[in-house]
Amino acid sequence: METRPGSEVAMMFATRITDRKLGVIAGDLDKWRALEDELEQFAAHAMAEPVDERDENAATRTYVARLAKAGLLRWVVPAAYGGAADKLSTTALCLVRQWLARYSGALDSAFVMQGLGSYAVTLGGAQPLRRALLPRVVSGEVICAFALTEPEAGSDVAAMSTIARPTADGGVVLEGTKCFISNAPIAGSYVVFAREAEDSPSAGGKPRFGAFWVPGDAPGLVVEPIHVIAPHPIGTVHLRGVMVPAEHRLGAVGEGLRLAFSTLDVFRISVGGAALGFADRALAETVKHLKSRVQFGKPLATQQGLRFLVAEVATEHVAAQMLVYRAAGARDRGDAAPEDSAVAKLYATEVAQRVIDRAVQSLGGLGVTVGSATERLYREIRALRIYEGTSEIQKLVIARALFD
Repeated sequence: METRPGSEVAMMFATRITDRKLGVIAGDLDKWRALEDELEQFAAHAMAEPVDERDENAATRTYVARLAKAGLLRWVVPAAYGGAADKLSTTALCLVRQWLARYSGALDSAFVMQGLGSYAVTLGGAQPLRRALLPRVVSGEVICAFALTEPEAGSDVAAMSTIARPTADGGVVLEGTKCFISNAPIAGSYVVFAREAEDSPSAGGKPRFGAFWVPGDAPGLVVEPIHVIAPHPIGTVHLRGVMVPAEHRLGAVGEGLRLAFSTLDVFRISVGGAALGFADRALAETVKHLKSRVQFGKPLATQQGLRFLVAEVATEHVAAQMLVYRAAGARDRGDAAPEDSAVAKLYATEVAQRVIDRAVQSLGGLGVTVGSATERLYREIRALRIYEGTSEIQKLVIARALFD
């Protein structure tokens, strides 16, 4: 079994991000230091007992319960419904995800999905729905899912074919299929996006999209679990005549994509935060191994070639950290441009992949041994370059800012 990060691991960088006086972290540093105090307590107590992640569904439920008990889920919901602040802070999301990802990608995912899967309700839900659902998100009583991607609509979300057919009472009936939906096998709450039937292209109108809240036990909602390279509850969601009452529509008719993009705008930067946490752990494991592993009569850390290779990725990692917290601060101030989050996510995830690849190479056979930290990191990092906008989509956003 792998060791967990702690005093026995020589962290390449100081564990407490704010104590490194990273000048781009926005807001009151004392507040962020207090949050890191909570994260230290969480690491020392809640993570002291290992979780068997081979049962991904049970592991996620356990992680959600631990996060709720520690009060960390309050960072994904506004204060009016039991959250930590009047509005969600991207800086806080990045700090939490960077810490959690050092321990486990599944733990990080359990945290962020509570926010990603409920934020459209925060933005567009009727007040009774917000009051009924959001406190249960904070308490961990309900596990959330965000159902946007489809078999033929990944990066091109406007190509979605799931249809919302209006009913006489103002509600809709959902028909279609969503795929690669995190938490699908265990979710009790779904935000579902669908094409509004009356505005379909076949009718000659411009397509419009709606957003809807659907409980996990809704008749006609059928989940088909799928398995990916890192333990993660994920699946295909079939919507077969799922009835949605008018009071569970999120936002107005045709506002679905606005709510989807607004959600991704808040959480996309935090993917970079998770990537930073993976890279933190990989650098720690690399330095620890190179200092202790003796070859040809001396530690590997004395070999200049290896020292230079680690120095290069360490420098990139510092740059990634600056970009992530710069983008998070800009978003929290309200002056972020789309390319800010694109640059942060692109660079942080690509750098983390290189840092982890270097860690695996440095450890040799130990780096690919099942159960080691580096082997786990190697599997977990790959998805971050795909979800919430692939690296290629981020490049398109950056290029648009430069040329259009």
